[in-house]
Amino acid sequence: MTGLSLADFSLPLREPLGTAKGAITSRDGWLVGVDRDGQRGIGEATPLPGWTESHDECDETLRDLADSWPGVPDRETPAARHGVTLALHDAQAREADVPLGRHLAGPDAPVADSVPVNATLGDAPVAETVDRAESAVDAGYGTLKLKVGVRDPEEDVERIRAVRDAVGAGVTLRADANGAWDYTTARDVLVELAEIGVEYVEQPVPATELGALSSLRGRGVGVAADESLAEYSVREVVEADAADTLILKPMALGGPESTLRAVGKARTAGVSSVVTTTIDGAVARAAAVHVAACLPGDRAHGLATGDLLAEDVGPDPVPVVDGRISVPTGPGVVGDSFDSLVWDG
Repeated sequence: MTGLSLADFSLPLREPLGTAKGAITSRDGWLVGVDRDGQRGIGEATPLPGWTESHDECDETLRDLADSWPGVPDRETPAARHGVTLALHDAQAREADVPLGRHLAGPDAPVADSVPVNATLGDAPVAETVDRAESAVDAGYGTLKLKVGVRDPEEDVERIRAVRDAVGAGVTLRADANGAWDYTTARDVLVELAEIGVEYVEQPVPATELGALSSLRGRGVGVAADESLAEYSVREVVEADAADTLILKPMALGGPESTLRAVGKARTAGVSSVVTTTIDGAVARAAAVHVAACLPGDRAHGLATGDLLAEDVGPDPVPVVDGRISVPTGPGVVGDSFDSLVWDG
């Protein structure tokens, strides 16, 4: 190992994002460059309050590491760990002249050429939600996710039913409650969503209520754990029988390899996984696409998040076309596309 380099960035969001620590208006982080005896690799560390260490903690970890290289941040700083481990995997994949997904999966495991992604419709009133749904389907999306929990539960059910009526039975619907409901409300709403035909509801009850999540399963609608994975390990959530599906964010889990380990743990217990982001920059977003390509099946992932940024670190290497993202085919994450942002020559 011959060095670690950092390039900071601040990417404004199109709309403020509410987090457990308050609203944020930008995604601030670092491109992390490593040089493995002449072979370069790039990662990204973009902390998000409530999901990872703070920005200051990530900054301190990365700068301490730059002074004492080589090394890998511990699991208490997952965003910093993501940045460094992704850069190392990128360097290894570039050296082997294979895409990151192939490097992660190994030579024989199947890796998809493209992955389907869901469109997120937000929490607008009924008519606007239906318009957004129809536009998304016209754009090629086969899976739609609606935000719920801000409005009255009956209104949320009405919104979802209206979308189902508008798009038909061939489109997959998901809902994301962000932990907004109590157990009784969630139980009653799930009964109605089962009649409509909803694949799953993300975090129907607060993150710490694993027992309630477990009790909500088996009601005709899947239960997906999202924010619970910021409070508990994958093992704890799986052992509590708290989810049918895990919503996995590589930035919060410490990198692509640890995310695939989480997928494996979940699969062993009969729990499926969906890969998403913490509204990351282009490098981490592209890496998450590679991770999703390693998962079995053709299930939609939550990777259509680039449009939430008003600016990015560079051109989007993983745009959505007809509801799918093509997996980059060059070596590593995206070849040397972003090297000039970290190194001068």
